[in-house]
Amino acid sequence: MFLEKKWTSWANTIRNNKNLPLRVELWNGQQINFGHGVPQVIIRIPHVSALPSLLFPSVSTMSNAYVEEKIELEGELHNIIAVGNALESDESGSSNKLIHKLLSSPLARAVRHTKNNRGRNRQAIQYHYDVSNDFYQLWLDKNMVYSCAYFENSNEDLDSAQIKKIDHILKKIQLQSGHTLLDIGCGWGALVIRAAQHYGAKCIGITLSKKQEELAKKRIFEAGLNDKIEIRLQDYRDVSGSFDRITSVGMFEHVGLKNLSGYFGKINALLAENGIAMNHGITTTDVYNRETPYGDFIEHYVFPQGQLPHLSTVLKSMQEGGLEALDIENLRRHYAKTCLIWSNNFEAHADEIRKIAGERRYRIWRIYLAGCAYAFRHDWISLYQVVCVKSGQTSLNLPWSRRYMYN
Repeated sequence: MFLEKKWTSWANTIRNNKNLPLRVELWNGQQINFGHGVPQVIIRIPHVSALPSLLFPSVSTMSNAYVEEKIELEGELHNIIAVGNALESDESGSSNKLIHKLLSSPLARAVRHTKNNRGRNRQAIQYHYDVSNDFYQLWLDKNMVYSCAYFENSNEDLDSAQIKKIDHILKKIQLQSGHTLLDIGCGWGALVIRAAQHYGAKCIGITLSKKQEELAKKRIFEAGLNDKIEIRLQDYRDVSGSFDRITSVGMFEHVGLKNLSGYFGKINALLAENGIAMNHGITTTDVYNRETPYGDFIEHYVFPQGQLPHLSTVLKSMQEGGLEALDIENLRRHYAKTCLIWSNNFEAHADEIRKIAGERRYRIWRIYLAGCAYAFRHDWISLYQVVCVKSGQTSLNLPWSRRYMYN
C-alpha cells in the first residue's frame, strides 16, 4: 500500500511537470499516459515489487530493472533511453547528485582504484569478449572492428567507415613498409591485417581473449600473412622488445586509473627511438573521473573492472609515462553514429542473438549499445585519438602540419 501511494504521488508529479511520450501499464490493468500524444515508449510493471524502479528513475535504474526482468520495455531503443533520462525528476536528480558525490568520495575512489590487477583484467576481458564470435559477427562490420568507426564524409556504411578508421590511425602514426608494429588489444586482427597487407609492416597483436586469438589467427592464415603477423594471448605488461610503431585501440579503458602512468610507461619502454604510438580510447567528460550517469550499469553488467579517465588525466599520465602528446582528435560524434548502427544491427538480429547469448545477455547488450549511442551524443563520454612520441625529442623531428594524415 505504501509503494502504491508513493507511485501515485510520483506519477502525478511527472505528469504535471513533464510531457513525455510514455505510457506505464500496471499489473492491475491500470494504464497511465504521461504525455498528450501517442506514446512512443511503454513500460509494463508486472508486479507491485517493481515500483521502486520508477520511484527514483534514471537510465541506470530502469536498465537494471529491465535486465532483471522486473519491468518490460516496448518502443524504439533511442526513445526508451531518452525517456529514461527525461524521467529523472527533481527529486531523483537530487538523489543522483548525492550518489554522484558518494561515488567521488576518497573511499569510493580508493575502492575503484584497487580493482584492476592481472587476474581480474583477464577475467573481465574474457567475460566481455568471449561470449561468442558468432554473437559479435551479427552486429559488427564484416571485419569485426569493435571500436569507433571514422565517417570521413558522414555517409559511409559501417564496413567502409571501419576501414577508414584503421587507415586514419595508420596514417597518423606514419606507418611504412618494414616497420615493426605492436597492436595492444588487437581484437579479431583487423588492424594488423590491414597494416601488413597494405602498408608492409611486420606486426604483433596481443589480446587476453582466447576467442579473439583463435579467430584472428585463422584470418591471418587465410590471408597468407603468417610470415608478417603474430597473434599472442598476452598481457601488455609481459611484452618485451622494441617497436617502431605502437597502437592501442579500445583497450586502455580496462587498465584502471591507478595504472595509467605505468601503462604509458610500458608503451614508452617498448617504443623505439623516433617511434610513434597512438592511444585510441573512450574517456569520461567528468573532470574528476567520476562515474558517468550510465557507468554503474556498464560496470556491473558489461565491462567489469572498466574505468574511464578524463582527457586531462590521460595527458597527465602520458607525460608521467615519458610520452609527449603530438596530436589529439575528438571522435565523439563518430562513436555516437557507430553505436547507433551497432544498435540497429543488434535489433535486426534479435532472435538469432537470443539463441546464441540467451535472454539476459540479449537484454544487457540491447540497453548497452543504445545507451552508449545516447551517452556519446549527449557528451557523457567521449573518444580521443592521441598520437604520442617519447618525451624530450628535438622539435626538428616533429611534423610542421597535419597534412600527412590526409594524403
